[in-house]
Amino acid sequence: MRIAFKEWAVVVDALGRGEQIIILRKGGISEGRRGFQIEHNRFLLFPTQFHQQRESVQPAAQVRYDALAPNLSPDFVRIEFCAEAVDWKFVDSLEAALRLRGQHIWRDEVVRQRFDWGASQSIYVMAVRVLRLAKPVELPMRADYGGCKSWVELDAIISTEGAQPVLTDGEFKAKLERFRAALEPATVM
Repeated sequence: MRIAFKEWAVVVDALGRGEQIIILRKGGISEGRRGFQIEHNRFLLFPTQFHQQRESVQPAAQVRYDALAPNLSPDFVRIEFCAEAVDWKFVDSLEAALRLRGQHIWRDEVVRQRFDWGASQSIYVMAVRVLRLAKPVELPMRADYGGCKSWVELDAIISTEGAQPVLTDGEFKAKLERFRAALEPATVM
C-alpha cells in the first residue's frame, strides 16, 4: 500500500490505541475549493506534526502528546497503522458535530474553529477501522509529503499483510454504533 492519510501524531496515537475511531477533517489548503474528499477507502496512517497543537486536544491527550513529541522527527515518519474507512458523514450542523464529544480527543473549541473555517460551515467525519501493521516502517521524510493536504502517495510500498485490528469486533461495533447514533437526525415527536 502506498496511499497514506496525514493526521496529527497524537490523533494517530489515539486511533492506534483504540481510544477513538473517528477522524474529523475540514480539508487542507492544497485540497482546493472542493475541500476534503474521501479519495481512498483503505490507507496508511501518516502521523504528522503539521498544524498539531498541544492545547487543541483534551488534557489526557496532552499527556500523550508530551510523551510522543520527543520521539517525533522532521527527518523521518514512522508508519505503524493502516485503516479502512467504514462510514463517513458531511456534517453541516455544529450541534451535530459537538454531539461527537467524547468520541475523539479534540477540544470543543477546535471543533468549532474547524467547523467555521473557510467558505462553508461544515466538517467531515470519517469512522475508520484501524489495524496495527505486523512491523512498523520508518521512511525518510520527503518534501512532497509536507504541506497542508490530507492524502500523500508514499515513495515505498508498505505491506499490510498480518496487520491486526486494534479493537475487537465487538469493541469496534459498539464505537461505530455510538458514532452513527450521535449523527442521526433528531426525531420530532
